[in-house]
Amino acid sequence: MLIKNVSALLGKELDYVSHTNIKIQGDKFKKIHSKIGTKEESIDCEGLLLIPGFVNCHTHIGDSIGKDVTLNSSAEKRIHPVSGAKSKILKNTDKRYLANFMKTTCKSMLNKGITTFVDFREGGIEGVHLLKQVVSESPIRSIILGRLEYYQGPNEIKKNIPLPTHKIDELTELLTNCDGLGVSGANENSSAVLNYYSRTTKIRAIHSSETIQSISTSKKITHKSETIRALKMKPHFLVHMTYASSRDLLAAKKIARGIVICPRANASLAEGIPDIELMKKSGCIIGLGTDNVMINSPDMFREMDYLWKITMGIHKKRVDPKEILKMATVNGGKILNKDIGIIENGKLADCIFLDKHALDLEPMHNPHASIVHRASESAIRAVMIGGKIIHGKI
Repeated sequence: MLIKNVSALLGKELDYVSHTNIKIQGDKFKKIHSKIGTKEESIDCEGLLLIPGFVNCHTHIGDSIGKDVTLNSSAEKRIHPVSGAKSKILKNTDKRYLANFMKTTCKSMLNKGITTFVDFREGGIEGVHLLKQVVSESPIRSIILGRLEYYQGPNEIKKNIPLPTHKIDELTELLTNCDGLGVSGANENSSAVLNYYSRTTKIRAIHSSETIQSISTSKKITHKSETIRALKMKPHFLVHMTYASSRDLLAAKKIARGIVICPRANASLAEGIPDIELMKKSGCIIGLGTDNVMINSPDMFREMDYLWKITMGIHKKRVDPKEILKMATVNGGKILNKDIGIIENGKLADCIFLDKHALDLEPMHNPHASIVHRASESAIRAVMIGGKIIHGKI
């Protein structure tokens, strides 16, 4: 297939190019700036802007059934992995109902241009199987990070109790059925357990420094930074880091590929805003996620818009919107080490076709800014995954 006369954001720097031709062969971008062959099948995309599909680097879609439940409760009461309302909802709700609303979330993400999502899946092997069943009925790409339903208390952490043998066997089975580990946090795991997780060979990720309470708990139990302890797991990425210090971020830069932030979720929990300026100063690659559907909608347009403006408002300095857009696309591919989030030869052909003449976009004087704070689901003409149109039409 040849897409002709399209404007596009190309490569790792999302460089804007107007009226180019892009060849897609199979499920990948084959040739950028391709010449038009006389017999080649082509689609005229005059008036459209092609951008990489969004990579939603952190979700919990299992709690889609609990939208805005316990709205005015604290973060601990809402999402604590053991005692929170979310945990009770997941354990006590019929799995068929959970699956139905997980399916609607997948559809919602596709309609909003999210072509890959990375889910921290609770519920052990059963939870992983449920999500795999859901995504088997959807064209969306999923990266499923499973979790053992095993949480240690303060005394076990102080005594550095290792992972029990029966849980090691369960972990082996879990990892044969998913893409890696999505651990709740260092405050529920001893150093021995985190060290054991560090030896697993698939994707490793962990929540860290999300709330003031979580960093205080770490200091109280271990006299150490929550992030420094989380890094014992040798994660490929850390999630949140809302209250990470400069020391935490410099340590993370040495071990992890990047940090995934969820600014709207943090704000909706009244837990602050991640400091992307400090993260960038520390040399960290930043990806974006929308977090729990229970507390936040899975919408990367709104995530970018909010992050861009709240950061400029807090720091009183300009932020290049291109950097925000990279967090929703290119950086996700880098953090996950996958061929996604970028329009480049040899990369997976996952992309969004935006209507440049949409009411909220025309005239488009700065494409990156227009996408970050003006575009929405209504501007999407079509979504492509693996070279196939799976939503809309062109």
